[in-house]
Amino acid sequence: MHIENVIKELSFKAVRASGAGGQHVNKVSSKVVLTFDIDASNSLNDDEKEILKISLKTRLTNENALTLSCSESRSQHKNKELVVERFLEIIKNGLKVKKVRKKSKPSKASIKKRLEKKSKHALKKSNRRKPKID
Repeated sequence: MHIENVIKELSFKAVRASGAGGQHVNKVSSKVVLTFDIDASNSLNDDEKEILKISLKTRLTNENALTLSCSESRSQHKNKELVVERFLEIIKNGLKVKKVRKKSKPSKASIKKRLEKKSKHALKKSNRRKPKID
């Protein structure tokens, strides 16, 4: 994956940010919406596309497009930088292959310790019972 090529494939749209802000917010489109179509990407190979579809399936649209927005700053340029940083972080984390967990057996000492603790607990419970009268 070449980051420069992926960034070239991003599409940006500036929209009006929601929330308080008075007259300024009604005139200025400072919120930036980033869209990245995974299927149409030429910079990702087929394996990377499949990995991203699986790892980001909750964040993708029905058309396999990742959409992010940022309205933290009053500056459109700053919001664009922030959303690109966030996008790159999401893509890098999505492409990480998680290590497969290897099952391990408990040690003999831990098994012995568990059984001793179990028998002590059973003895404690049995000592609390009323004695049997024959």
